Amino acid sequence: MIEHLLAGFAQALTPMVLIYTFVGVCVGTAIGVLPGLGPAATVGLLLPVTFGMNPLAAMSMLCGVYYGAQYGGSTTSILLNVPGESASVITCLDGHAMAKKGRAGPALGISAIGSFIAGIVGTILLLLIGEPLARAALNFGPAEYTVVMLLGLSMATSLGGNQLKAVIMCILGLLCSTIGTDTFTGGDRFTFGIDQLDQGIELVPILMGLFALSDILIEIENGIVPMPDLLKVSTRMRDLLPNREDMKRSWGPILRGSFGGFFLCTLPGIGAAAASYFSYAAELRISKEREKFGTGMIEGVAGPESANNSATSGAMVPLLTLGIPGTATAAVLAGGLMMYGLTPGPLLFRDNPTFVYGLIATMFVGNLMLIILNLPLISIWIKMVKVPLHILYPVVIAFVLLGAYTMNFALIDVAFLAVFGFLGYFAKKTKMPGAPFILGLFLGPTFEASLRRALISSRGSLGIFVNRPISLAMMVLTVLILAGPTVIKMIKKKDIQQDEEDSWI
Repeated sequence: MIEHLLAGFAQALTPMVLIYTFVGVCVGTAIGVLPGLGPAATVGLLLPVTFGMNPLAAMSMLCGVYYGAQYGGSTTSILLNVPGESASVITCLDGHAMAKKGRAGPALGISAIGSFIAGIVGTILLLLIGEPLARAALNFGPAEYTVVMLLGLSMATSLGGNQLKAVIMCILGLLCSTIGTDTFTGGDRFTFGIDQLDQGIELVPILMGLFALSDILIEIENGIVPMPDLLKVSTRMRDLLPNREDMKRSWGPILRGSFGGFFLCTLPGIGAAAASYFSYAAELRISKEREKFGTGMIEGVAGPESANNSATSGAMVPLLTLGIPGTATAAVLAGGLMMYGLTPGPLLFRDNPTFVYGLIATMFVGNLMLIILNLPLISIWIKMVKVPLHILYPVVIAFVLLGAYTMNFALIDVAFLAVFGFLGYFAKKTKMPGAPFILGLFLGPTFEASLRRALISSRGSLGIFVNRPISLAMMVLTVLILAGPTVIKMIKKKDIQQDEEDSWI
């Protein structure tokens, strides 16, 4: 592992990779600062730009956007009470309260310091856990792989909002993944005589439509409102650094958020936003001054900001080791890997260790760049908030259209961009989550292939999925995850009815 890591740093420190890592973290921070555009949309937007590039340079830039957005999201949360990224919503509670008390500098400072420590801790844990988990996954057969994919899909559909809506979106994604040539029979499926659909639907137009275009349509419909006035904050370094008492109160939340955010997000479906909420809830429960939370407690900034940054490293674990993207952004990154000819999963560690460890090395370098950039350049990030959205959004739409067309220089990709843009728009209007659709679309081919191989080897017997201990355990866990919320609701409903009957008696 050490040899591979040293080789990875040798690649990560080459001028080309350093430049693209720097570009990625800068763009990511800017996207985190600007409300409305998230990392998933931005990574999808940049995918066409990276076509034909060196895979490590391209992925270092895209991953830089991913974890850089977590850094930048806290700026507007603290100064404007407007979260730049969904994972920074909880930071508004105490971060903005600190800013109103004239302590915006320490809030921004502890956010940057906690994010840096969490990013480094998360990357170290990814380094330690990744290869052993990938080595264990190499022993999986078709049955185990099928159940692992099913488990990933079930977790992604049960951890947020309405489970039925999430399941519907996941099934739609699975159905869309079947469009194209059947790899087992060679026959065309659902192509309707359109030759361009023989290879299926391009992932990039779908991603840009579902996340970038739909978000802009929603913003336009809601009306582009001016930003609230910025709170004045000193950009001198000594005014941004937390004092000794702040650091003393923050060490515990930073470490708890770093480890908790990472391990939570190794489970598919739990994103950085959920990790930051869990961290805030944990700090609230641990604190002896619970009544002060929401009034400017620095622990309420340090914990969640650490959790949402280590969460990005945690989300890379199932992607790189099992080929299961746990979040929407990870699914976009998985599409990028496939575009570069690299298949995410356990074989990636075995067949391309230099790339994997090079990518991990760029995460160390990127986090170091971010801590150097964020505090000195805070005045620039503040000025970016003042960019009028009625100027920003048309530029983004132009790049989205250009990116979709230049993938294959085919108008059908622009048509799919429009179709999935409006699909994403209606999904957001009806509160249908987009992430399960993307996960179903991405995991669909692997899930189908593993399922059919397992059934062929067992001559059609479903017993193959419960004959081996690993597949049986994961199948039981899948059933519990899917049925658990419904069972809990039924028990609660029964208890309420019983209480009503007892009170009537």
